[in-house]
Amino acid sequence: MDQCFVLLKHWLVDLFPAAVQPLLSVVSSIVPIMVVFALLFGVTTVIERKAIGRIQNRYGPNRVGLPFTDLRLFGFGQFIADGIKALTKEDLVPRAADRIVHFLAPIVLIVPVFLAYAVLPFGRNMVPIDLDTGVLFFFAVGAATELSVFMAGWSSRNKYSLLGAMRAIAQMISYEVPLILAAVPVLMIAGSLSTVTIVGAQAEYSGQLPHWHVFTPWGLTGFVLFVIAAMAESNRSPFDLPEGESEIIAGYFLEYSGFKFALFFLAEYLGMFAISGMAVTLFLGGWTAPLAMLDWLPSWFWFFSKIVALIFFFIWVRGTVPRLRIDQLMNFAWKFMLPMALINIFAAGVWRFESPGPVRWLVCGAMVGVPYYLLARGLAARQHLGRRTYRFAE
Repeated sequence: MDQCFVLLKHWLVDLFPAAVQPLLSVVSSIVPIMVVFALLFGVTTVIERKAIGRIQNRYGPNRVGLPFTDLRLFGFGQFIADGIKALTKEDLVPRAADRIVHFLAPIVLIVPVFLAYAVLPFGRNMVPIDLDTGVLFFFAVGAATELSVFMAGWSSRNKYSLLGAMRAIAQMISYEVPLILAAVPVLMIAGSLSTVTIVGAQAEYSGQLPHWHVFTPWGLTGFVLFVIAAMAESNRSPFDLPEGESEIIAGYFLEYSGFKFALFFLAEYLGMFAISGMAVTLFLGGWTAPLAMLDWLPSWFWFFSKIVALIFFFIWVRGTVPRLRIDQLMNFAWKFMLPMALINIFAAGVWRFESPGPVRWLVCGAMVGVPYYLLARGLAARQHLGRRTYRFAE
């Protein structure tokens, strides 16, 4: 079961002549990724609407089922209806828009997102491309999305679209710095930029417990910083300032409709899945089991289980945490996230050269814990921030 997809791919490729086998090998790696994550996108949209509905004490989608049947399936056919609506909806382009750039923007956004999946190890022997610089490739193609956001905002000839694009670019650049710096300690400890090597460094066990990076002081700090920056990079709440409906209507894709708008929506979720997969690879052991006695389950099962857990966390945060202001968002990136990411690199260096034992844990824990406390207290006092109090309506 662990290698069933690998064996199936080899069996299918071997059915054809040797001249076309390399091309078929590439296609048989690309198509499953596109199909699986596109299906996961559809199911996630329904689960998110249901979960947020429950958080807000209302129902989510519960009517639409499979087409041409009486099966409602608890409303899980809603994403099929949404997809049909997007495909059949009229494509409107503003008269003053740059039509070529307006058309290319969603395509330029979706292509780098799919390229990011090329270096993720979905299971044992299940990485599409095992690059020695896999992590670098992942962040490089992810940075290309900023160009498409600017293309969408500028080509629309709409001041709200342009304002949303500028917000998005400022936010993505600001949080891309702590995102990459949060991954640096993992690269230092693993001694490689290969995602396969990084997972292999976490595949050992001490008794039943795995050697995941998140179970170290620098690893836990890096994981928290990485997840926060990932939410900001994916424009997820509470960092969805580029789409602030109450301020700039809908952001950089305001002038998009029909399938073009669906591509922006798809790219946002696929980006969230990809960056969740990288977080799992760097800090949560990739495809390794959380306990040694559970290693008999397929490796791909554990990888996707961890991604699903992170997706549920993102949904939970979206339904419970209010949106930040733009000044709070930028201050948090440059005055808290960046210093903590730099300090965490030094903590990882101390961890690497300190001999194993309680002293190493205390020193590295203090190196990240004390600055966290001082930065948090200092920023809160300087900005006069008070604790939020939530009360239920009577």
